[in-house]
Amino acid sequence: MTERSMQEPTLLLLTALADAPRHGYALIQEIAAISDGRVKMRTGTLYGALDRLLGQGLIEVAAEEVVDGRARRTYALTGAGRGALATEAERLRAVATEAERRLSVAVVSPRVRGAFA
Repeated sequence: MTERSMQEPTLLLLTALADAPRHGYALIQEIAAISDGRVKMRTGTLYGALDRLLGQGLIEVAAEEVVDGRARRTYALTGAGRGALATEAERLRAVATEAERRLSVAVVSPRVRGAFA
């Protein structure tokens, strides 16, 4: 049985946590940086995803503190989260490699070729 591919918000969150634990606002900034500004994760989406990933055991709360009177949680990848991210990275790499292979040997059909003449 083949596992489902990871949804983009999950992939981005796990990637953002791969090199260091981060709190919510830092995750939003890191996701924007990773996606080159293409993805701007909203707070509600972020915390919903974090709750789901906590429940799945892919992340954990690494620290809790109060900053300016507000609770701040810092999240980190678990071993299972690191494994899931590595598996998804390999799946994406294999798909990209195959796409590049096919593009390099693609034969343009006469009908398409005529469109460029």
